[in-house]
Amino acid sequence: MTSASSTTAGPTGRLTVTHEHGRQIVVNAAGVDIATYVYDPPVPDHESRKPYLHPLRTLSGALVSAYRPNDHRWHKGIQMTISHLSGQNFWGGHSYVRDRGYTALDNIGRMRHDAFDLVDVADTELTLRESLTWITSTDEHWVAEHRELRIHGVDTDRGSWMLDFGTELRNIRGSELHLGSPTTHGRPNAGYTGFFWRGPRGWTGGQIITADGGGGPESMGRESPWLAYTGQHDEVDGGGTVLVLAGTTSAPVPLKWFVRNDPFPAVNPSPAFDQEVELAPGETFRLTHRVVFADRAWDREEIESFVAEQSP
Repeated sequence: MTSASSTTAGPTGRLTVTHEHGRQIVVNAAGVDIATYVYDPPVPDHESRKPYLHPLRTLSGALVSAYRPNDHRWHKGIQMTISHLSGQNFWGGHSYVRDRGYTALDNIGRMRHDAFDLVDVADTELTLRESLTWITSTDEHWVAEHRELRIHGVDTDRGSWMLDFGTELRNIRGSELHLGSPTTHGRPNAGYTGFFWRGPRGWTGGQIITADGGGGPESMGRESPWLAYTGQHDEVDGGGTVLVLAGTTSAPVPLKWFVRNDPFPAVNPSPAFDQEVELAPGETFRLTHRVVFADRAWDREEIESFVAEQSP
Protein backbone atom coordinates (compact mmCIF):
# COMPACT_ATOMS: atom_id res chain seq x y z
CA MET A 1 0.00 0.00 0.00
CA THR A 2 1.29 3.44 -0.91
CA SER A 3 0.37 6.83 0.48
CA ALA A 4 0.27 10.33 -0.93
CA SER A 5 -0.23 13.65 0.87
CA SER A 6 -1.34 17.11 -0.17
CA THR A 7 -1.34 20.21 1.99
CA THR A 8 -2.87 23.65 1.57
CA ALA A 9 -2.74 26.72 3.75
CA GLY A 10 -5.65 29.08 4.32
CA PRO A 11 -6.91 31.74 6.71
CA THR A 12 -7.94 29.11 9.24
CA GLY A 13 -4.79 26.99 9.01
CA ARG A 14 -3.73 23.82 7.23
CA LEU A 15 -5.75 21.13 5.53
CA THR A 16 -3.82 17.89 4.99
CA VAL A 17 -5.11 15.00 2.90
CA THR A 18 -3.49 11.57 3.04
CA HIS A 19 -4.55 8.98 0.46
CA GLU A 20 -3.86 5.35 1.28
CA HIS A 21 -4.44 4.13 -2.25
CA GLY A 22 -6.95 1.34 -2.62
CA ARG A 23 -8.37 1.83 0.85
CA GLN A 24 -9.11 5.27 2.34
CA ILE A 25 -8.60 9.03 2.37
CA VAL A 26 -7.90 10.84 5.66
CA VAL A 27 -8.48 14.58 6.12
CA ASN A 28 -6.67 16.50 8.85
CA ALA A 29 -7.53 20.04 9.98
CA ALA A 30 -6.13 21.99 12.91
CA GLY A 31 -4.00 18.96 13.80
CA VAL A 32 -7.01 16.60 14.02
CA ASP A 33 -8.03 13.80 11.65
CA ILE A 34 -11.56 15.11 11.20
CA ALA A 35 -12.76 12.66 8.54
CA THR A 36 -11.77 9.32 7.07
CA TYR A 37 -13.44 8.14 3.88
CA VAL A 38 -13.06 4.37 3.59
CA TYR A 39 -13.98 3.58 0.01
CA ASP A 40 -12.98 -0.08 -0.24
CA PRO A 41 -13.65 -1.59 3.19
CA PRO A 42 -13.25 -5.24 4.21
CA VAL A 43 -16.89 -5.63 5.29
CA PRO A 44 -18.82 -8.90 5.79
CA ASP A 45 -21.44 -9.54 3.10
CA HIS A 46 -24.24 -9.40 5.70
CA GLU A 47 -23.35 -5.76 6.41
CA SER A 48 -23.60 -4.65 2.75
CA ARG A 49 -20.12 -3.66 1.62
CA LYS A 50 -19.98 0.02 0.68
CA PRO A 51 -17.96 3.19 1.38
CA TYR A 52 -18.39 5.05 4.65
CA LEU A 53 -17.06 8.06 6.58
CA HIS A 54 -15.65 7.12 9.99
CA PRO A 55 -14.20 8.26 12.26
CA LEU A 56 -15.65 11.75 12.13
CA ARG A 57 -14.38 14.27 14.68
CA THR A 58 -14.90 17.87 15.67
CA LEU A 59 -11.95 20.26 15.46
CA SER A 60 -11.32 19.61 19.17
CA GLY A 61 -10.87 15.91 18.40
CA ALA A 62 -14.14 14.64 19.86
CA LEU A 63 -15.65 11.60 18.14
CA VAL A 64 -19.02 12.22 16.47
CA SER A 65 -19.67 8.91 14.68
CA ALA A 66 -20.12 5.24 15.54
CA TYR A 67 -18.70 2.13 13.88
CA ARG A 68 -20.30 -1.34 13.92
CA PRO A 69 -22.30 -0.79 17.15
CA ASN A 70 -23.46 -4.02 18.79
CA ASP A 71 -27.12 -3.32 18.02
CA HIS A 72 -26.61 -2.77 14.26
CA ARG A 73 -23.23 -3.95 12.95
CA TRP A 74 -23.97 -2.47 9.52
CA HIS A 75 -24.07 1.11 10.90
CA LYS A 76 -20.80 2.83 10.03
CA GLY A 77 -20.48 6.58 10.57
CA ILE A 78 -22.06 8.18 7.51
CA GLN A 79 -23.07 6.02 4.57
CA MET A 80 -25.17 6.30 1.44
CA THR A 81 -27.70 3.47 1.61
CA ILE A 82 -30.94 2.20 0.13
CA SER A 83 -32.69 -0.19 2.50
CA HIS A 84 -35.28 -1.38 -0.04
CA LEU A 85 -34.42 -1.34 -3.74
CA SER A 86 -36.78 -3.54 -5.75
CA GLY A 87 -36.27 -6.39 -3.29
CA GLN A 88 -32.54 -5.84 -2.79
CA ASN A 89 -31.03 -4.55 0.47
CA PHE A 90 -28.12 -2.09 0.21
CA TRP A 91 -28.42 -1.27 3.92
CA GLY A 92 -27.37 -4.49 5.62
CA GLY A 93 -28.93 -6.86 8.12
CA HIS A 94 -32.43 -8.25 7.86
CA SER A 95 -35.06 -6.84 5.52
CA TYR A 96 -38.52 -5.75 6.66
CA VAL A 97 -41.22 -7.87 5.01
CA ARG A 98 -44.87 -6.82 5.24
CA ASP A 99 -46.85 -9.02 7.67
CA ARG A 100 -43.67 -10.94 8.61
CA GLY A 101 -41.40 -8.34 10.20
CA TYR A 102 -37.62 -8.34 9.89
CA THR A 103 -36.52 -11.41 7.98
CA ALA A 104 -33.13 -12.80 6.96
CA LEU A 105 -33.12 -12.85 3.16
CA ASP A 106 -30.45 -13.63 0.62
CA ASN A 107 -30.73 -10.14 -0.85
CA ILE A 108 -27.76 -8.11 0.42
CA GLY A 109 -26.21 -5.96 -2.30
CA ARG A 110 -22.91 -4.10 -2.34
CA MET A 111 -21.40 -0.92 -3.77
CA ARG A 112 -18.18 -1.25 -5.71
CA HIS A 113 -15.73 1.65 -5.85
CA ASP A 114 -14.69 1.88 -9.51
CA ALA A 115 -12.53 5.02 -9.64
CA PHE A 116 -11.93 8.51 -8.37
CA ASP A 117 -12.61 10.87 -11.25
CA LEU A 118 -11.24 13.77 -9.18
CA VAL A 119 -9.21 14.15 -5.99
CA ASP A 120 -8.65 17.87 -5.64
CA VAL A 121 -7.15 19.73 -2.68
CA ALA A 122 -7.46 23.48 -3.17
CA ASP A 123 -7.02 26.18 -0.53
CA THR A 124 -8.88 24.86 2.50
CA GLU A 125 -11.07 22.21 0.92
CA LEU A 126 -11.05 18.72 -0.52
CA THR A 127 -13.30 17.62 -3.38
CA LEU A 128 -13.73 13.96 -4.31
CA ARG A 129 -15.64 12.74 -7.35
CA GLU A 130 -16.17 9.01 -7.39
CA SER A 131 -17.73 6.42 -9.69
CA LEU A 132 -19.38 3.36 -8.13
CA THR A 133 -21.48 0.41 -9.25
CA TRP A 134 -24.32 -1.03 -7.17
CA ILE A 135 -24.28 -4.82 -7.50
CA THR A 136 -27.06 -7.11 -6.31
CA SER A 137 -26.79 -10.32 -4.30
CA THR A 138 -27.00 -12.18 -7.63
CA ASP A 139 -24.18 -10.09 -9.17
CA GLU A 140 -26.42 -7.95 -11.38
CA HIS A 141 -25.41 -4.34 -12.01
CA TRP A 142 -28.40 -2.14 -11.18
CA VAL A 143 -27.08 1.38 -10.45
CA ALA A 144 -24.20 3.46 -11.80
CA GLU A 145 -23.43 6.13 -9.20
CA HIS A 146 -21.48 9.35 -9.52
CA ARG A 147 -20.77 10.75 -6.05
CA GLU A 148 -19.19 13.99 -4.88
CA LEU A 149 -17.88 14.74 -1.39
CA ARG A 150 -16.55 18.15 -0.42
CA ILE A 151 -14.93 18.89 2.94
CA HIS A 152 -14.61 22.61 3.51
CA GLY A 153 -15.55 25.56 5.70
CA VAL A 154 -13.07 24.83 8.48
CA ASP A 155 -13.58 27.65 10.99
CA THR A 156 -11.27 27.38 13.99
CA ASP A 157 -12.83 30.41 15.70
CA ARG A 158 -16.31 28.94 15.52
CA GLY A 159 -15.07 25.38 15.95
CA SER A 160 -16.84 23.92 12.92
CA TRP A 161 -16.35 22.31 9.53
CA MET A 162 -18.64 21.14 6.75
CA LEU A 163 -19.24 18.11 4.55
CA ASP A 164 -21.21 18.41 1.31
CA PHE A 165 -22.51 15.21 -0.24
CA GLY A 166 -24.08 14.83 -3.66
CA THR A 167 -25.01 11.73 -5.63
CA GLU A 168 -26.43 10.79 -9.01
CA LEU A 169 -27.90 7.29 -9.19
CA ARG A 170 -28.57 6.09 -12.76
CA ASN A 171 -30.76 3.05 -13.31
CA ILE A 172 -28.79 0.58 -15.47
CA ARG A 173 -30.93 -2.44 -14.58
CA GLY A 174 -32.94 -2.41 -17.80
CA SER A 175 -36.26 -2.25 -15.93
CA GLU A 176 -37.84 0.03 -13.36
CA LEU A 177 -36.36 0.38 -9.89
CA HIS A 178 -38.38 1.14 -6.75
CA LEU A 179 -36.57 2.91 -3.89
CA GLY A 180 -38.24 2.48 -0.52
CA SER A 181 -37.83 1.87 3.21
CA PRO A 182 -39.26 -0.36 5.94
CA THR A 183 -42.10 2.16 6.29
CA THR A 184 -43.06 1.82 2.62
CA HIS A 185 -43.18 -1.92 3.33
CA GLY A 186 -45.42 -1.68 6.40
CA ARG A 187 -43.39 -0.65 9.46
CA PRO A 188 -44.46 2.75 10.88
CA ASN A 189 -41.78 5.40 11.58
CA ALA A 190 -38.94 3.34 10.12
CA GLY A 191 -38.40 5.29 6.92
CA TYR A 192 -34.61 5.03 6.94
CA THR A 193 -32.95 4.99 3.55
CA GLY A 194 -30.42 7.23 1.81
CA PHE A 195 -27.76 9.38 3.49
CA PHE A 196 -27.51 8.11 7.10
CA TRP A 197 -25.50 9.26 10.15
CA ARG A 198 -25.10 7.07 13.23
CA GLY A 199 -23.83 8.95 16.25
CA PRO A 200 -21.70 7.71 19.17
CA ARG A 201 -23.49 5.84 21.93
CA GLY A 202 -22.69 8.59 24.44
CA TRP A 203 -24.98 10.90 22.45
CA THR A 204 -28.04 8.76 23.20
CA GLY A 205 -30.76 11.01 24.59
CA GLY A 206 -29.35 14.09 22.89
CA GLN A 207 -31.37 17.11 21.86
CA ILE A 208 -33.11 17.29 18.46
CA ILE A 209 -33.80 20.77 17.05
CA THR A 210 -35.56 21.61 13.78
CA ALA A 211 -36.61 24.75 11.95
CA ASP A 212 -39.67 26.83 12.86
CA GLY A 213 -39.39 26.06 16.56
CA GLY A 214 -39.69 22.31 16.16
CA GLY A 215 -37.65 19.48 17.58
CA GLY A 216 -37.62 16.38 19.74
CA PRO A 217 -38.36 12.76 18.77
CA GLU A 218 -41.67 13.91 17.28
CA SER A 219 -39.62 15.23 14.34
CA MET A 220 -39.68 11.67 12.98
CA GLY A 221 -41.29 11.61 9.54
CA ARG A 222 -41.66 15.38 9.29
CA GLU A 223 -40.30 17.84 6.76
CA SER A 224 -37.86 20.58 7.77
CA PRO A 225 -35.08 22.34 5.84
CA TRP A 226 -32.60 21.36 8.56
CA LEU A 227 -32.22 19.26 11.69
CA ALA A 228 -29.61 19.59 14.42
CA TYR A 229 -28.59 16.95 16.95
CA THR A 230 -26.55 17.91 20.01
CA GLY A 231 -24.92 15.61 22.56
CA GLN A 232 -22.30 15.26 25.26
CA HIS A 233 -19.02 13.49 24.54
CA ASP A 234 -17.47 10.53 26.22
CA GLU A 235 -13.68 10.66 26.86
CA VAL A 236 -13.42 14.46 26.53
CA ASP A 237 -15.31 17.22 28.30
CA GLY A 238 -18.11 19.16 26.65
CA GLY A 239 -20.53 18.55 23.83
CA GLY A 240 -20.95 18.98 20.12
CA THR A 241 -23.44 19.56 17.33
CA VAL A 242 -24.22 17.73 14.11
CA LEU A 243 -26.34 19.98 11.88
CA VAL A 244 -27.80 18.42 8.73
CA LEU A 245 -29.23 20.61 5.98
CA ALA A 246 -31.78 18.44 4.21
CA GLY A 247 -30.69 19.61 0.77
CA THR A 248 -32.44 18.56 -2.43
CA THR A 249 -34.00 15.58 -4.15
CA SER A 250 -34.87 15.21 -7.83
CA ALA A 251 -37.87 13.01 -6.99
CA PRO A 252 -41.42 14.35 -6.56
CA VAL A 253 -41.43 12.71 -3.11
CA PRO A 254 -40.32 15.14 -0.36
CA LEU A 255 -37.36 14.55 1.95
CA LYS A 256 -38.56 13.62 5.44
CA TRP A 257 -36.50 13.08 8.58
CA PHE A 258 -35.71 9.75 10.08
CA VAL A 259 -34.30 10.72 13.47
CA ARG A 260 -33.83 9.00 16.81
CA ASN A 261 -32.19 9.90 20.11
CA ASP A 262 -33.26 6.64 21.78
CA PRO A 263 -32.17 3.82 21.84
CA PHE A 264 -29.37 5.33 19.72
CA PRO A 265 -28.59 8.62 17.94
CA ALA A 266 -29.31 8.66 14.20
CA VAL A 267 -30.19 11.28 11.58
CA ASN A 268 -31.26 10.60 7.99
CA PRO A 269 -32.92 12.97 5.49
CA SER A 270 -34.87 10.11 3.92
CA PRO A 271 -35.81 10.40 0.24
CA ALA A 272 -38.41 7.62 0.52
CA PHE A 273 -39.64 7.76 4.11
CA ASP A 274 -43.24 6.68 3.46
CA GLN A 275 -43.51 6.94 -0.33
CA GLU A 276 -41.49 4.98 -2.87
CA VAL A 277 -39.41 6.66 -5.56
CA GLU A 278 -39.76 5.10 -8.99
CA LEU A 279 -36.76 5.20 -11.31
CA ALA A 280 -37.30 4.31 -14.95
CA PRO A 281 -34.60 2.54 -16.99
CA GLY A 282 -31.83 5.03 -17.78
CA GLU A 283 -33.26 7.64 -15.41
CA THR A 284 -31.02 9.42 -12.87
CA PHE A 285 -32.01 10.18 -9.26
CA ARG A 286 -30.14 13.06 -7.58
CA LEU A 287 -29.64 13.98 -3.92
CA THR A 288 -27.59 16.69 -2.20
CA HIS A 289 -27.00 17.23 1.53
CA ARG A 290 -24.77 19.31 3.82
CA VAL A 291 -23.55 18.34 7.30
CA VAL A 292 -21.91 20.68 9.80
CA PHE A 293 -19.81 19.30 12.68
CA ALA A 294 -19.29 21.74 15.54
CA ASP A 295 -17.61 21.95 18.90
CA ARG A 296 -20.04 22.74 21.72
CA ALA A 297 -23.75 22.02 21.83
CA TRP A 298 -25.11 24.95 19.84
CA ASP A 299 -28.40 26.46 20.96
CA ARG A 300 -31.24 27.31 18.58
CA GLU A 301 -30.07 30.90 18.11
CA GLU A 302 -26.56 29.79 17.07
CA ILE A 303 -27.96 27.16 14.71
CA GLU A 304 -30.40 29.52 13.05
CA SER A 305 -27.66 32.15 12.65
CA PHE A 306 -25.38 29.61 11.00
CA VAL A 307 -28.11 28.35 8.66
CA ALA A 308 -28.93 31.92 7.63
CA GLU A 309 -25.32 32.36 6.49
CA GLN A 310 -25.40 29.35 4.17
CA SER A 311 -25.87 29.79 0.44
CA PRO A 312 -29.21 28.47 -0.85
